[in-house]
Amino acid sequence: MRRGLQVILISAIVFAFYYFGFGVVGRTAGTIVSVFSTLTVISLCFMISMENRNPSTTMSWILLLALVPIVGLLFYFLFGQNFFNRRKYDKKALRDMEAYERIENEELRIHQDLSKFTTRQQQFLKLSQRLARTPISFSTETTILTNGEQTFSTLLTELENAKHHIHMEYYIFRADDIGTQIQQILINKAKMGVAVRFMYDAVGSIQIPKVFLKEMEEAGVKLVAFGSVKTNFFSSRVNFRNHRKIVVIDGSVGLIGGLNVGDEYLSRSETYGFWRDTHMLVKGEAVRTLQIIFLRDWLYMTGEQFLEQEYLSPTLTSGNDGVVQMIASGPDNERRVLRNLFFSMITSAEKSVWLATPYFIPDDDILTALRVAALGGIDVRILFPAKPDKWVPFFASHSYFPALMEVGVKIYEYEKGFLHSKLLIVDGEVATIGTANMDMRSLNLNFEVNALLVKTSSVQKMVTDFERDLLTATLMSPERLKVKKVWERILESAARLMSPLL
Repeated sequence: MRRGLQVILISAIVFAFYYFGFGVVGRTAGTIVSVFSTLTVISLCFMISMENRNPSTTMSWILLLALVPIVGLLFYFLFGQNFFNRRKYDKKALRDMEAYERIENEELRIHQDLSKFTTRQQQFLKLSQRLARTPISFSTETTILTNGEQTFSTLLTELENAKHHIHMEYYIFRADDIGTQIQQILINKAKMGVAVRFMYDAVGSIQIPKVFLKEMEEAGVKLVAFGSVKTNFFSSRVNFRNHRKIVVIDGSVGLIGGLNVGDEYLSRSETYGFWRDTHMLVKGEAVRTLQIIFLRDWLYMTGEQFLEQEYLSPTLTSGNDGVVQMIASGPDNERRVLRNLFFSMITSAEKSVWLATPYFIPDDDILTALRVAALGGIDVRILFPAKPDKWVPFFASHSYFPALMEVGVKIYEYEKGFLHSKLLIVDGEVATIGTANMDMRSLNLNFEVNALLVKTSSVQKMVTDFERDLLTATLMSPERLKVKKVWERILESAARLMSPLL
């Protein structure tokens, strides 16, 4: 909000000088408001242009402010302030790097036999290390959990088995049936002496009842809301959300993926119907990186640090199942890790690029990479929901499809229900699964976490599930684009203009 106050103050000073120095014709209330709002918009546009943002983002904000000033000002104060300003997260970034360096040393260097990987895959692994600065593990076991039933049954079982600690971090956590089930386990475990730490996003989980949280707190569960905006909803902090879904149990078992906690993720919602999603169970060495990501978020919000060995000594697995790397991304990282990882995966493809995402709002580089891959004969497929959960991103996503289809990208609309999986699979051997959508918000603004998998059995399971999903999807045809109604084209174009702001 500081930037907004600065703009208003500057505008007020200019307006006062203009008003008292030259006078305002008629000095009517309407004229005063008009002059003041015009000065505010001009000041904002100047400041935005001086921030050297992405040109398309800059022009989108300027157009929005110029064409609809009142709406533009509201959107700016909610979502536009310091759009790429990471200074408020500098301390968090520094502490995170210190934590990673603690486990870096020899572990971060690949000294295992890489002969089973192609030259491209070896180069890609080295690049992912330099981007993420997190260890690559050869001693981790992963299991793909398809949809809510498998995910929550696994989660409940693992929570019941907890002996030492439970660390849980979610974007959305609801106080419905499944949420209450998990709450009761956390309460019981806390009473048994298990250390339970529970973090939820203040905006994503804004509907959690206070009494629900109070019951947990009174039982000994430690709670924290990430990025609280109670005192000032118009703070720029509201724009940077923690979209991560992390569970770490006893330092040796972890879960990450696309599912939040709520009954709709178990396909119990009449609005969404069947909910298609993907999560992953992780056991072994890579859980340590998940643990550190959680503990750094906890430290940032509470000031409490728990980097002791009791939290950082996972049980290692046999290590016969490829490579696993946990990758965190967010506004505190100037390397735009996941965006660059996705770009590198696409450009390294030799045979295929398969993408599943509920929102498709790529930047120019990702869009170009997909087009070039398709032009080069790569099998590029995008699996996208036929029905939306959010209309603006849905229309914005559709505006990108014609440019992809004209170069041979195949776009499938998932018909069985709502598709929420977030997967990128390259050549059937390299894949990433996690919390990040293929949109500008996930790649630039949100705190996200993904797992990179290379030649693991989980990649093959993801391929199998993707192929099965295609059986309940419809291939979008060029003819359908030609017969779109005028109002659909207008909405898509308008949403496309807003896409850098989404």
